[in-house]
Amino acid sequence: MQILVSGGTGFVGRALVLRLRRDGHDVAVLGRDVAKGRALLGSEARIVASSDLQAEIERADAIVSLAGEPVLGRWTASKRERILKSRTTSTRRLVEAIARSSNPSAKVFLSASAVGYYGDGGDAVITESAPAGSGFLADVCRAWEDEALAAARSGTRTAVFRIGVVLGRAGGALEPMLPLFRAGLGGPIGSGRQFVPWIHIEDLVGMMAEAVTDTRWNGVFNATGPGPVRFKEFAAALGRALGRPAVLPAPGFAIRAVFGEAAEVLLGGQRAEPGRALGLGFRHRFATLDAALADLVSGEGIRIVPVTGAVPASPYLERRKPAYVLETETTIDRPLEELFPFFSRPENLGLITPPQMHFRITDIPDRIEEGALIRYRLRVGPAPIRWTTRIDAWEDGVRFVDSQLEGPYASWWHEHSFRPDGNRTVMTDRVWYAPPLGPLGRIANAVFIANELKGVFGYRAAVMRLRFGG
Repeated sequence: MQILVSGGTGFVGRALVLRLRRDGHDVAVLGRDVAKGRALLGSEARIVASSDLQAEIERADAIVSLAGEPVLGRWTASKRERILKSRTTSTRRLVEAIARSSNPSAKVFLSASAVGYYGDGGDAVITESAPAGSGFLADVCRAWEDEALAAARSGTRTAVFRIGVVLGRAGGALEPMLPLFRAGLGGPIGSGRQFVPWIHIEDLVGMMAEAVTDTRWNGVFNATGPGPVRFKEFAAALGRALGRPAVLPAPGFAIRAVFGEAAEVLLGGQRAEPGRALGLGFRHRFATLDAALADLVSGEGIRIVPVTGAVPASPYLERRKPAYVLETETTIDRPLEELFPFFSRPENLGLITPPQMHFRITDIPDRIEEGALIRYRLRVGPAPIRWTTRIDAWEDGVRFVDSQLEGPYASWWHEHSFRPDGNRTVMTDRVWYAPPLGPLGRIANAVFIANELKGVFGYRAAVMRLRFGG
């Protein structure tokens, strides 16, 4: 199918594009910044300008609306207006374009909404039949859904997803929490009794992918996991996953002092259950919070140890002695001949790099082969970094090696190996590296660098699982 996604460069949008590509769909992403879209999505989607909207709607079999201003931050008058208009105006524009298309009834329209529709639900179990609540977010969601459901008047099958608290790598609800929880300084927010209607991002985009092709997905759906928990239970589960205490509370008055009225997002909650999705037979891959968090925050399967023995025979490693080796192995549910071309395209490097690193290629060769140079920019925290990679070895369909000629490491030699396993592929990464600054670098590796690398390679494995399965 041809699918058009609005908001495809955001946290949920990027994951959805990968999931749709796994199912064999062709994806176009509507974006104001074409260069940014290409950097984030590589070869996986066409980036189209808003001026081409009507033509793209005509060719699309399905249209997905995910655009929206982030809701956290103090709700000034201008912030409120952006939160509302970014959702209603963009949704209305898509719906009107669908109505003008030559055959609206042949299309499907999927739109995001949020469990904020219900307001603060307290302890009541909330199904899709529950009425709208009160408050700013409830008002926004009601207006948002009114715009989306108008598509049904043109005969277009329409599904609206009231999305809960989305858990994923490099974005969503976990990203701002992790630094405190990793330091052992996390804990419940406010009373800790408010319910968290969490959902793993793979399950969220799995619901949407099913809705694209299954005509039973029609109307409104709670896009949440099957077991919402109180925030104090959520904090304890995150602490367990990280092996850290999670008992230091963030008092409600402090949250209100920082966020003002927007504190209702954190201090309220909804005990929302995905009744309609379960009724259609949807099966969550991550049906418990412990399973979801273990998948997202652990570095299991990524090993970093000091170099104690022989290293690969390489002039590079003879000149630049490594201090550590990172090794990880991922099994992908796709044959080698399908997987290897994905990695042979340099434009996909940004897709498998956490977006907060702001990866941008500045110089790319016409052909990837031994000796080719790739130059790019990225950020580590607030620090901008220039990186030049050389392809030191290239065996098509078997392995390739890239080494850092310019960048932050004293040594960086990365071997990617692939081997077939029936209809699957086993991908092994080995990185021999040395931090800069000698003994200080070893301290930095213990405190910061090793965990950052585990996060980067964990994100990479998550991207590959979304795109190819595994």
